[in-house]
Amino acid sequence: MAARTQGGNSAFHNFHNDYAHIADPNERRRLALAEVDKAPFGWYHIRAVVVAGIGFFTDAYDIFAIGLVTSMLGVVYWQNIPGSSRGKIPTSSDTAIKTATSGGTVIGQIAFGTLADIIGRKRMYGIELMVIIVATLAQSLSSASPSMSIVGLVIFWRVIMGVGIGGDYPLSSIITSEFATTKWRGAMMAGVFAMQGIGQFGAAIITLIVVAGFKESLLTAASVSECDGVCGLAVDKMWRVIIGFGAVPGIVALYYRLTIPETPRYTFDVARDVVKAGSDIKAYLSDRPEGLPDEIAHAQSRRESAALDVPQAGWRDFFEHYRQWKYGKVLLGTAGSWFFLDVAFYGLSLNNTVFLQAIGFANGENVYKVFYNTAVGNLIIVLAGAIPGYWVTVATVDTIGRKPIQMMGFILVTIIFCIMGFGYHVIGENGLLACYVVAQFFFNFGPNATTFIVPGECFPTRYRSTSHGISAASGKIGSIIAQVVIGPLRQRGAPKGSSASPWLNHVMEIYALFMLCGCVTTLLIPETKRKTLEELAGEDTGRTSYDPASNHERKVSDLASSNSFDFGKMA
Repeated sequence: MAARTQGGNSAFHNFHNDYAHIADPNERRRLALAEVDKAPFGWYHIRAVVVAGIGFFTDAYDIFAIGLVTSMLGVVYWQNIPGSSRGKIPTSSDTAIKTATSGGTVIGQIAFGTLADIIGRKRMYGIELMVIIVATLAQSLSSASPSMSIVGLVIFWRVIMGVGIGGDYPLSSIITSEFATTKWRGAMMAGVFAMQGIGQFGAAIITLIVVAGFKESLLTAASVSECDGVCGLAVDKMWRVIIGFGAVPGIVALYYRLTIPETPRYTFDVARDVVKAGSDIKAYLSDRPEGLPDEIAHAQSRRESAALDVPQAGWRDFFEHYRQWKYGKVLLGTAGSWFFLDVAFYGLSLNNTVFLQAIGFANGENVYKVFYNTAVGNLIIVLAGAIPGYWVTVATVDTIGRKPIQMMGFILVTIIFCIMGFGYHVIGENGLLACYVVAQFFFNFGPNATTFIVPGECFPTRYRSTSHGISAASGKIGSIIAQVVIGPLRQRGAPKGSSASPWLNHVMEIYALFMLCGCVTTLLIPETKRKTLEELAGEDTGRTSYDPASNHERKVSDLASSNSFDFGKMA
């Protein structure tokens, strides 16, 4: 039994004494984590979602704004090109700029994911946002020179920005997951990810506002090939404002990320500090930044860490863990599902403008109308399909479950792509736009959300961030393949210098095949709905999942009564 300590009052509770009567550090760990799992949904949960979500808004804004900006870069920097290509960015440059972010994201997801497991979530959280802010502002201030092209500069800063965006994926997912209550963990994680839809909306609405603000200047040119002088100056200002605005929400969220406490699960299982983790849980539930345990008791408890049943993290243990098929297949399932998803999701989403042009929605009688219709078309897609899909997931993921939503999404999007591909010349422009919107809905009420959620739940704490980073990086590798290999196929057979997409229907058919493959990898992942993180990782046989049928926790409640400890109340 741990020694009881002096001190504590109604304002400053002595949290150590809540656990002092429990001699076994493993049981103290179970009791403390049960407090997190059973805590009533409160402001501390909302705050965690908002802090993580604002960062994800920034990520999505920066990723998807470039699809609107590259055509503006063409107007500004390709006015001296003769012929029909004047004022249009070359396809190779367009693809390189869009792919640069994904390349940096792969690096960030693996690097930040691994470091968060080695040195802690708290120490890494906020650094990725600083990287995004600096790279975004630098990008918006870039300009070509005799020794450096604008494409090279933008690619450089978008790779750096991608590293920061990549770091946000595992960190936001893991921190939200490890602070969440078991009953609503899926909704909290989906709420963070749903900010991606708001970020897409933000990119489109800021573009629309900027286009409206420079309307008079844009009306002076009938086409992008004639947009020089005052029109060219306006477009040069427009793309910088659109990109630069992406730093604003990141600056707002930075302080809160830097002051977030370490997750108790990391402190228990990796830092192996039982007393500090217990006091951090109490502090979190009391809306305070950090727990301050009694130093004498803290020092005594560090000697007990060797008695914890949870294995110590290490490279040998990592490979031994995933060599077992029951664990390795889960990583294969999460990484494979994310890979197949992102081939189609980013292949389409980063090329909204291309798709809108192909069906005639982004055309116009002057430069103002071209940019205006493009922004409105993106808004329609996001508002009608993407955002509703995200929030339907938030509402249903803890009742329907992750695996059924993911399987349903893959199946329905496969069907939609088949309709768009094989029926491309039959359903017409309105039919294609309708299919595109429905596909966006079932991407987000489907695998785009669940591939983010499940890797944040189903792996052990000591490797959870690394495994999420590996899964997310697999997705971004898929997005690179979509943009570099599959995307350019849409112009197969088009005249040189033309922006036509005669092979777009076959690209849709290829995407359908990838969605079908996603159905197969979904079979490898577990259902994580209302199960504790320790149960999902196979670490804790003393506690089992939330049982919606009987509306109570099995075994946990028995453990609580046997130890005379009230889990439902904050001390």
